[in-house]
Amino acid sequence: MIAAYDVFNGDADGICALHQLRLAEPRPAAGLITGVKRDSRLLAKIAHAKNAAITVLDISLDTNRQKLAALLTNGCHILYIDHHYAGLLPEPAAGTLETHIDPSPDTCTSLIVDRLLEGRYRAWAAAGAFGDNLHEAGAGAAAALSLSSEETGILKELGELLNYNGYGLTIEDLHFHPEKLYRAVAPFADPFAFWEKSAEMEILRAGFRSDMEKTAGCQAANSSEGGRVFILPAEAWARRTVGVFSNDKAREKPDLAHAILVKNNDRSFRVSVRAPLARQNGADSLCRQFSTGGGRAAAAGINALPEQELDRFIEKFTAAFSRT
Repeated sequence: MIAAYDVFNGDADGICALHQLRLAEPRPAAGLITGVKRDSRLLAKIAHAKNAAITVLDISLDTNRQKLAALLTNGCHILYIDHHYAGLLPEPAAGTLETHIDPSPDTCTSLIVDRLLEGRYRAWAAAGAFGDNLHEAGAGAAAALSLSSEETGILKELGELLNYNGYGLTIEDLHFHPEKLYRAVAPFADPFAFWEKSAEMEILRAGFRSDMEKTAGCQAANSSEGGRVFILPAEAWARRTVGVFSNDKAREKPDLAHAILVKNNDRSFRVSVRAPLARQNGADSLCRQFSTGGGRAAAAGINALPEQELDRFIEKFTAAFSRT
């Protein structure tokens, strides 16, 4: 029997994308490969695979290019669905590569899967979009299902809590390992049933409320005509809330870009950048100027910005999003 692997980002988009696929095409996997949201070099974890069937969801092809090429050389058959910057596609070599990559700022991997499945599990796609801060796209997907405002609000909370769980420096920062959270979601074709019945949702709600209370009163460390920069402490609650905090600040002032920096323990910063909601581009090109940076046009990040590069980052952030 051919070994099968599902490789997915540990955030709402990765979980909801995989869930849709496996509802449509159930397949036992030799391994579920995932991690914290920023753990994007996931193909390294199955570098040994040969002649395997591999589905890859919501992680950058550009970041995984070398391992992807090696897996293709090993005869693997790979389905790659994503919305991050990809760069040039590698040659398939001995294996096969099927890609569905759309880096448009108004889509996400869950919505790409929704298109491929012709809307069969669209409510889960809407939750994934809400989790990725694509509120207009999420609301559009919900409207296509003729959902009420209350039902749309449930999908929004579901997506945002699944996404909240993915943020952290290590697995220990999270409430649930993303694999465990996916396995909790997997039995539920109906997202409303999961929202109502799962113990995991109760734990995430309580953790979210407690963590977000700690962000109250956080003030911008730097402000310009192009955007605002916030710096959060080296605490687990800050690492868990950085995504939601970034999205909240972006919606608070949609004409501005936002950068949220969380102090690491090694005198570096973990950076989350949101382009202005009014013109969703430039975040990825900014972050790729730094050695551990990457992402997509609307939202990107830097895993470890050295403390001595903070002024340079703020300078380039200001220049990238200046409106003059």
